[in-house]
Amino acid sequence: MTSARLPLFPLNTVLFPGLVLPLNVFEERYRALVRDLAALPEEAPRRFGVIAIRDGREVAPTAPGLPDPTAPTRRGAAAGFGADPMLAFHTVGCVADVATIREQRDGTYELIATGTTRFRLLSVDASGPYLTGEVEELPEEPGEGAGALANGVLRAFRTYQKRLAGARELSLSGTQELPDEPSVVSYLVAAAAVLDIPAKQRLLQAPDTASRLAEELKLLRAETAVIGKLPSLPAVELTRQPTSPN
Repeated sequence: MTSARLPLFPLNTVLFPGLVLPLNVFEERYRALVRDLAALPEEAPRRFGVIAIRDGREVAPTAPGLPDPTAPTRRGAAAGFGADPMLAFHTVGCVADVATIREQRDGTYELIATGTTRFRLLSVDASGPYLTGEVEELPEEPGEGAGALANGVLRAFRTYQKRLAGARELSLSGTQELPDEPSVVSYLVAAAAVLDIPAKQRLLQAPDTASRLAEELKLLRAETAVIGKLPSLPAVELTRQPTSPN
């Protein structure tokens, strides 16, 4: 399997293939990344790698008050991620394909990207204005029994949605139709379920679609069983990730 070099955008979230990621980009290192992407020829792909942060700050203390007014100022591509950025990140991420770039009057950017393929992070280079990584693409293998598992996950997810809507006193009348292709189901459910980053990361790096679906079935059943005991739950959308402040 061949490797490639990819700009990195570490976040406190997990991006899945097929999911939309809006970003408000204000840190200078990531503004530099976006400027380089915007300068590419029109026909060239504008891509970067989203990698979930294991231990570190999404927003580095690069100016007073960002994000902690008592923190010392740090600058550089690896600010906030320690001496070895590889230790700060999960090793499986997702390629983001940029759809739109809008520069604001203050020099920040609004960005819309979509997750495409998974990758494994092999190394991190912090010598430039922003982090880059050597990555290898991870193929999506179906695994055994993915079709039957997808049907089970869809049924479990519908039940989960109803319990979730009930806990939030919402109606499901406006919800969209779910797909039936196993890999798409696995990623859509992984993104839409109310789970913490470690759980979502485990789903992202599952060895194949069937393994991801089997894990989701367990998680959905467990989450559905406890939703009724919780007073309220955050809203989720099926096709979008939360907007990151950077």
